[in-house]
Amino acid sequence: MDLSVHYAFVPHVDPDASLRFYRDVLGLEVRMDVGGGTMRWITVGPPGGEGTAIVIQPPLPDPSTTDEERRVVAELMAKGTYAMLTLGTDDLDGLFERMVAHDVDVVSEPADQPYGVRDCAVRDPAGTLIRINQT
Repeated sequence: MDLSVHYAFVPHVDPDASLRFYRDVLGLEVRMDVGGGTMRWITVGPPGGEGTAIVIQPPLPDPSTTDEERRVVAELMAKGTYAMLTLGTDDLDGLFERMVAHDVDVVSEPADQPYGVRDCAVRDPAGTLIRINQT
């Protein structure tokens, strides 16, 4: 059996800010952009149309979500503990420099980790923790 990951989902609070981060800073291509306003779904992925795609979506699009659930999710997003994503690049230091030049929220600079990977961590505009590994 062959199993692959097709999509990962991360929330947005400002779809245009998220689009700029994932497209302009990280260099991913836009594969789809549907909806409008805060009810907008943007699919991005590695250039060339191959590989897993990331869907940037409203955090709670279900209309049956309660006000309390929305409050809790908003608090978790603000703390940066609601979502997490790990990416890989063959040029961690170059990508990190580009992120710093775009004033990305840096959590940790590139470093060799005791578990055997060199990585850094940043937050996207919605607070999602993004770890980026050197491949």
